[in-house]
Amino acid sequence: MFKKIIFLFVVAFLATEKGAAQTTFSAETFYKHDSYLASDKLEGRLAGTKGNNQAATYIKKYFKKFGLKKFNGDYYQPFKIFIKPDINKMKSDSVSTQNVVGYIEGSDENLKKEFIVIGAHYDHWGWGGKGSGSKKKDTLAIHNGADDNASGVSALLSILEKFHENKITTKRSIIFISFSGEEEGLLGSKYFVNHLPVDKSSVKVMMNMDMVGRLNDKKELYMGGAGTFPDGVELMKKLGEGSGLSPIVFAGDVGGSDHVTFYKNDISAIGLHTGGHPQYHTPEDDSALINSEGAVLVCQYIYNALTSIANYEQTLSFIKQN
Repeated sequence: MFKKIIFLFVVAFLATEKGAAQTTFSAETFYKHDSYLASDKLEGRLAGTKGNNQAATYIKKYFKKFGLKKFNGDYYQPFKIFIKPDINKMKSDSVSTQNVVGYIEGSDENLKKEFIVIGAHYDHWGWGGKGSGSKKKDTLAIHNGADDNASGVSALLSILEKFHENKITTKRSIIFISFSGEEEGLLGSKYFVNHLPVDKSSVKVMMNMDMVGRLNDKKELYMGGAGTFPDGVELMKKLGEGSGLSPIVFAGDVGGSDHVTFYKNDISAIGLHTGGHPQYHTPEDDSALINSEGAVLVCQYIYNALTSIANYEQTLSFIKQN
């Protein structure tokens, strides 16, 4: 029975691409997104800064280009957060920022009322310094955050482009979102979950990409929370076959990024990443260290998982993990 279910998953996502001339994921496109978001021009994308707003504008441009629908007539979901005044030379501890969000409507008359969320935060630590989350608090320098998390946003935009170019449809609707304020305590995802543009009961699974740009030589893609929806562990392992990756799949171990907000609100959630490194939260996390070829494999795997879940044959329900 289990093998039959998995077969149906795979057939479902392959059926969405049947008969079309398919675009493939591009290392060059991934790197283009990452190198812009992690450029010195954006000065580390600290929430509430000009660079953070420029990143939001960039993401919004591609959400519009690739045909995402808007909630409430806008791709932006603005909110205010508090930043310690000594970080990044902020003039006030109260600043405005925004999540960037849009959606693709599902094709099934009933299942399109259910939503799968795929997201990645776009903010980082600006110039770092005391009071920030920098690992080098005595060094005032731009923290470009190429892996954390320009890489997740680059994957988000790459996956969205594939949906658009290949005219992919899934039974359930899919929300694409890029969060701000993650570094200060998952503030963007908390605001989103507390101000959902759809009924909370209709949000079935959240997939989060945080630091997916440094695939190692063992090709290890880590994920926690795969057991928070039915047969999730089995699906994520099965999709690893022939992917060129070695998925490290945990049923629990939900982790510490924006997907945790969804999990704590009884929404199934998976967090995906390619592992830690010495440049984490330092000024050295630059695009030159990004493995863009490896990112192609990561994007394809996550895309396959997303389409499989959005076409799930069985009911999606939340499973709490110990």
